[in-house]
Amino acid sequence: MKLKDFAEMVNGQVLGDPDIEISGVSGIQEAREGDITFLASQKLLKDLRTSRASAAIVGSAIEGLEMPQVRVASPYRAFAAAISCFHPQPVQKPLPGPASISDTARLGENVTIHPFVSVADGAVIGDNTVIFPGAFIGPEVKVGNNCVVHANVTIREKCVLGDRVIVHAGTVIGSDGFGYVFDEGVHHKIPQVGRVVIEDDVEIGSNVSIDRGTLGDTLIGRGTKIDNLVQIAHNVTIGEYSLLVAQVGISGSCRLGSHVTLAGQVGVADHSVIESGTVIGGKAGVMGGRTTKGFYLGTPIAPHREFMKAQAFFLRLPDMNKKIRELEARINHLEKEEKENDTDQ
Repeated sequence: MKLKDFAEMVNGQVLGDPDIEISGVSGIQEAREGDITFLASQKLLKDLRTSRASAAIVGSAIEGLEMPQVRVASPYRAFAAAISCFHPQPVQKPLPGPASISDTARLGENVTIHPFVSVADGAVIGDNTVIFPGAFIGPEVKVGNNCVVHANVTIREKCVLGDRVIVHAGTVIGSDGFGYVFDEGVHHKIPQVGRVVIEDDVEIGSNVSIDRGTLGDTLIGRGTKIDNLVQIAHNVTIGEYSLLVAQVGISGSCRLGSHVTLAGQVGVADHSVIESGTVIGGKAGVMGGRTTKGFYLGTPIAPHREFMKAQAFFLRLPDMNKKIRELEARINHLEKEEKENDTDQ
């Protein structure tokens, strides 16, 4: 397309020749003639000036840049739009092979069911949704419009997915919560009869486990994004537009607000409350109670500034230990000399 057409699509302003042809999208260093690229950081400005790209997406005008520019409010978002434009998702035609669809299931318009999918009694699948091979859609499950359920996903009974939800391969939604009563030396299972409710525009990575509520619902709020290998236990509530990075583990009955970020391998103890807008750094441990809005690190978590002070102190411990040993040796030497002097007198 012409650069001016792309700029119109992303609500951008063309600086330079609006009629050049754009045929692809690429990173700054990999770009070739015909590609459009974008400037993510001023640190890459030097690379952009020598790039072979035909145009660049920028947040503000760059003086002396030879290639045409498209100025937008959010270069990252415009770059994502460029990828979607030049690499559209292919139309998903069902592969040849059998699928098992209950007579009581209801399928919307333009639903694509691939081979070896099982759709159980009373399930409802919305318009334009794609179900890839090996997926299981359990009894009375509701899947919204324009969803994508990748291969070997399990969505168990009565769970609900909103519109435009993406679930990647191997994920299990609605597995039993880890609930037991210990009595007379035996762990007795507590039936898990609640649901998982996933709101619109959620994306869930591969091999994620989201447990159903014991009685009520486990809730994933609108627009939240969940990375691979995340565990979410029973009766957890996660607000809107939160981010859970790989290998996060959330114990039962936790409450996370909106716009919460849990970095990789964060662990959250049961019944914890994390307020909206909070960021928990990688490998940190939330040990319970209420966490007010802020940026936290460590196990148990501490505010970022306090943690960094403590970490700096911790790194000085070997030197401090060496100095202490030297001081102890000097004190011992002085005490020995004093005793010797007392003996001589």
